[in-house]
Amino acid sequence: MPVAILRSQDLVVAVEEMQNANYFSFAMLINMSPNTTTNLGNVTFLMPKDKILSTADMLQESTNDFLLRHSIPSALLFENLERIPSRSLIPSSLPDYMLRISNGGRKRFFLNNVRITSPNLCTAGSSIRCHGIDGVLNNNSSSSSSQRSCSSNSSSGPVVVALPPTASPAQSTVPSFADQAPLIAPQPSDSGTPKQKSAAGYSQRLSCGGIISNFFLVFAMVLIF
Repeated sequence: MPVAILRSQDLVVAVEEMQNANYFSFAMLINMSPNTTTNLGNVTFLMPKDKILSTADMLQESTNDFLLRHSIPSALLFENLERIPSRSLIPSSLPDYMLRISNGGRKRFFLNNVRITSPNLCTAGSSIRCHGIDGVLNNNSSSSSSQRSCSSNSSSGPVVVALPPTASPAQSTVPSFADQAPLIAPQPSDSGTPKQKSAAGYSQRLSCGGIISNFFLVFAMVLIF
C-alpha cells in the first residue's frame, strides 16, 4: 500500500479518536488543513481542549502554522516522551520553534508553557499520536529556545534531542542526543616497560615488513628444495 494512502488512513482514524475524546475543535483545524497534515508524515499532535481553543487568539497566524507549532515530527507515545530528561529541547514541526521539556513525571510533564493532561489519545494508527494539553503553546518561544540551544556550550545548558522518525507501541524508542560526543578510543601511550616497547616495536616491524619477510622465506625454501 502506498505510504501516502496509509498516512491518509491514519489521519482519518486519528481524527475520529480526537472526536471521541471530545477534541472537536482541534479535529476541525486538521480537516481545514488537509495538505499540511497529510504532508507531515509521522507526527505527534499536542491538542488544546475545545474551551481553550475557543478563547485563543488565532488571528495573528495561519491555521497551518498553529498546527505545525502544536505537533512534533515523530510519532511518540507518552512513554517515549517520558524518557527525555528535563531541560532538553525537541523540535516542533514548525521551523525554528523548539519545545523545552520539563519532566516531572506523568502528572507534571511540560512542553514550554503547557502540560500534557491526557496522554495517548491517538494510538490506533501507526504514524500518528496525540496528547491533550492544558493550554496553547506560546508563539514567541522559538527564538529564545533556538538561541539558547545554539549558543550554550556549558554542561548546564539545554540539550537538543534528535527524534526518531516513528515510535511504535511494541517497541519503545530511546531518543538520541544530537550533541553527544562520539566515543573515541584512547591513543596508546609511549610509556611502558621495556618488554612492552620491544613487543610493540617487533609487532610494528612484522606488520610493515611482513610481505618482504614472506618473500625471502619462500625464496629460501625454493633454493633448499
